[in-house]
Amino acid sequence: MQRRSFIAIALAWAASVTLGASAQKPRRVIRVRAKRFTYTPNAIPLKKGEPVTFELTTEDIMMGFNVPDFGVRADIVPGKATRLDLTPDKAGTFTFLCDIFCGDGHETMNGTLVVT
Repeated sequence: MQRRSFIAIALAWAASVTLGASAQKPRRVIRVRAKRFTYTPNAIPLKKGEPVTFELTTEDIMMGFNVPDFGVRADIVPGKATRLDLTPDKAGTFTFLCDIFCGDGHETMNGTLVVT
């Protein structure tokens, strides 16, 4: 009888671990293209607590992607995809910007994250 109880408990535990792993949603990937002096898209809707990965690309010159309100940033290297993870922990509208000088017009290179 003890053996049956042990087996039942073990099977229940294994099922909960398997269900927990399969219940996790895959991380949403948001592709962002940087080009002098714009980001596409430049307004990105997000949900508070939802993990996302930005996939950042450029064909121009080295640029940056900085979200100061969330303390994350990355260099964007021409011809290479850069991945940056973020899980927004607060709602609101937040600016992202290029923090590597990329020429005249650099100061207008920004966008917004709208977290609900």
